[in-house]
Amino acid sequence: MKVAISSDHGGNNLRKEIMSLLDELAIDYTDFGPKTDDSVDYPDYAKPVADGVAKGDFDHGILICGTGIGMSIAANKVRGIRCALVHDVFSAEATRQHNDTNILAMGERVVGPGLARMVAKTWLETEFEGGRHERRVNKICSLDLARGE
Repeated sequence: MKVAISSDHGGNNLRKEIMSLLDELAIDYTDFGPKTDDSVDYPDYAKPVADGVAKGDFDHGILICGTGIGMSIAANKVRGIRCALVHDVFSAEATRQHNDTNILAMGERVVGPGLARMVAKTWLETEFEGGRHERRVNKICSLDLARGE
């Protein structure tokens, strides 16, 4: 499994915590930064992760900002991305099982490091169930085509 991870300045600390988790789980990842605590624009950091996942260079992506909202909105603008903003373990499992999400977004100002680690671990280890959910995911994917991109 290959994971792309990034944050903005508001998610730097939690990004480092999740990278530590990825190291512990022996999951290969690429960190897209930022390398500074200075204020940065979250769309600039969501885009390379979303592009990499959409192209298939990475299996999954993880994006973190202050709330996770901006990162999730930006990522979902990229064709082929199904990014879910998640701050609880149940939703982390459900969004993988039912929605086959390929990017997880979290907010450092919303969720603490311990829970964030459990959310990320659950999300990374949960498989898509397929079946009736596949039809629904295909309908979501067809919305990309409806945008005329």
